[in-house]
Amino acid sequence: MAHVTAAERRPQLVKAAIALMTREGVAAGSTRAIAAELGVAQATVHYTFGTKEDLYRAVMEQLTQNLVDHVEQSAPTDGGFAESLTVMATALWHTVREQPATHQLLNELTLFALRTPKLHDVLHSHHHQVEVVTARLIEEVADRSGQRLAVPATVVAHYFLGAFDGLSLQLLTLPDENAERHCLQTLVSSTVTLAGGTPAEVPLPAV
Repeated sequence: MAHVTAAERRPQLVKAAIALMTREGVAAGSTRAIAAELGVAQATVHYTFGTKEDLYRAVMEQLTQNLVDHVEQSAPTDGGFAESLTVMATALWHTVREQPATHQLLNELTLFALRTPKLHDVLHSHHHQVEVVTARLIEEVADRSGQRLAVPATVVAHYFLGAFDGLSLQLLTLPDENAERHCLQTLVSSTVTLAGGTPAEVPLPAV
């Protein structure tokens, strides 16, 4: 059998860990179970990552990058400020509707990391990275549309993401498509207001 280097094995193990924990939850993500998911020896996991916490760190980093990539790809290249924020919010919302298990895993990993000191830095990095990207996109939309921000883009992003997380959790626990459409519109409207825009211009999202 051909030798597989640690560099080659890392993404394979991360993918296996994500698949297993998405399906069965974080509690099921032991190094033994993750190794079995990929069909390798448990020692391979420890050789590649060192500890389970280091593997979880890589999983969170990968999930963060996947989310950031999607947010960046959804950024519109035309339209007004309110319209553009609606497009981005709707695209992000669709990831929750289409991949609920992935978002549930992110929530589980967040709670796990809060109770695991070794993962506090990666948890902070996750939220910081998503906020930085969101703030940058808001600034770009504001510049393109001629919207003068009333507060820093980081404040707008911080507010939007915090409220969005709450709506996402509601979707995971008590889905209601009609309510979600209006709540998402209200979230975008309040975000536009915070940024100094005109909330009346916010269209009803197509969730």
